[in-house]
Amino acid sequence: MKFRIIREIKNNVDILCEIAGVSKSGYYKWLKFADKPERDYKDYLLIKEIFDRGRAKYGWRTIQMKLNSGRGIVMNHKKIIRIKNKYNLVTKIRRANPYKNILKKNQFHRTFENTLNRNFEQNRPYRTFCTDITYLPFNSENVYLSAVKDIASGEIVAWEISKHLEINIVLNTIDNMKNNQNIISLKDALIHSDQGSHYTSPDYIYKVKELDMIQSMSRKGNCIDNAPMESFFGHFKDDIDYKDCKTFEELKLITENYINYYNNERQQWNLKKMTPVEYRNHLLLARQ
Repeated sequence: MKFRIIREIKNNVDILCEIAGVSKSGYYKWLKFADKPERDYKDYLLIKEIFDRGRAKYGWRTIQMKLNSGRGIVMNHKKIIRIKNKYNLVTKIRRANPYKNILKKNQFHRTFENTLNRNFEQNRPYRTFCTDITYLPFNSENVYLSAVKDIASGEIVAWEISKHLEINIVLNTIDNMKNNQNIISLKDALIHSDQGSHYTSPDYIYKVKELDMIQSMSRKGNCIDNAPMESFFGHFKDDIDYKDCKTFEELKLITENYINYYNNERQQWNLKKMTPVEYRNHLLLARQ
């Protein structure tokens, strides 16, 4: 009788697992820990606190860095991934930047060779830059953000925000880079952009030439050629609620605050878990 009952239970488990679409090994693994609801829960609370603070936009790398730097907790990335999956902490994925060539180039505009050629592994701060413009939907219209990024350190060295997509947005950005007190010289530094009409305009070309800088441009239709800039704009749009701003001045202020945070507080995995400014100083010190 005893063996017949065991056999019937086993047969029922086989049938139920087949109906549920799960493996028997998975079922028994679940059964093993079903009476231990506290397993992972304390670690889950730590991870969820960081995850919620990042508005569901942090992946395992950022969570791991913030556990380490903020709390001194070392947690294996596999465990973080497992807990995120277990408690359905799904990270929001950034959408690609839709900004392309907004204005049509005319016969007076000229393009430049792709000198950078996706060589994003740079180790000399303030010698290789990339720049671009993105749009920000705001009060039923668009506001435009122009920025320059140091490829070596990831630091945003200049930016300009405007209600109008005119040539002044990029000219003012270059002026702001020139006035950056941390940059001693821009002579022979490379600045990379797409082939948008702003960057091929005679006024912009003259402004760059005035600083003895070298222009480089992405190939037509290859946004990956300017990936570092696309990456920053993606994080910017994910991390701040710019659509909730009531005035242009408020939008400008949160942009300034975010760029300060991005440069000085936001750790990055590919910068040896440093902030851009920390990594810039690290690179400069290594060259002494």
